[in-house]
Amino acid sequence: MNNYNLQELNNLVPQVRRDIVRMVHARNSGHPGGSLGCAEYFIALYKVIMNHNTDFSMDGIHEDLFFLSNGHISPVFYSVLARSGYFPIEELKTFRMIDSRLQGHPTTHEGLPGVRVASGSLGQGLSVAVGAALTKKLNQDSSIVYTLHGDGELQEGQIWEAAMFASAHKVDNLISTIDYNGRQIDGDVDEVLSLGNLENKWIAFGWQTLNCNGNDLEEIIRTLSKAKEMTGKGQPIMIIMKTEMGHGVDYMMGSHKWHGVAPNDEQLEVALNQNPETMGDY
Repeated sequence: MNNYNLQELNNLVPQVRRDIVRMVHARNSGHPGGSLGCAEYFIALYKVIMNHNTDFSMDGIHEDLFFLSNGHISPVFYSVLARSGYFPIEELKTFRMIDSRLQGHPTTHEGLPGVRVASGSLGQGLSVAVGAALTKKLNQDSSIVYTLHGDGELQEGQIWEAAMFASAHKVDNLISTIDYNGRQIDGDVDEVLSLGNLENKWIAFGWQTLNCNGNDLEEIIRTLSKAKEMTGKGQPIMIIMKTEMGHGVDYMMGSHKWHGVAPNDEQLEVALNQNPETMGDY
């Protein structure tokens, strides 16, 4: 775990949210809702929890790896990567532009540091992460693999195939997290296809489980830290992270309508005023 200053991290949260709404507004395209809800998670992961190297290499030997499975929330991923030193913050201005390295869904052929797999076709990230985690075990690399998934993404069958495989093969260097905001593009998750008792499902699939409030920075740091202590015990770990879609922007909060809609000029100013600048614009 990295040393950190909680006040500095709390100051970074609104800055990341400003990045998100600015990026999506500039192109009139993107996914602000889920991105806003996961700002604390990404800050905790990259600023505190993970052992990672901004001198990026795809093999990731002897460093922790992260795979974003719900790739549509790329704005928050790009913001935190930039503000962690993977590439210049000014490059955030190129989000979703033609020939930009910051495509709407993360891809690898542009060579963006920090991105290890193309994501956006939902349901695939857990399989990739399991393969990476097994590779580390075979190479006697004690590093940890992390993943993030959307709750609506769990309606994809490939997730559950990977879940069975991970527990059956004791992939215990894997910490996955579900962004459980209860919303997906077509409406409430419970109305589209209910997930039932999600914690019991993962327990039944042979995973250790934790629960947390993903919009509380201290709590997500504590939970991820506890998850690290649970590795190496024969089971993969799943964190069920309750968040609020659009968190930090009042007119977006709790509504699936902001899953993939950009704010207009007036709405952008409202969002920026609700997230005071603390570190300087990009």
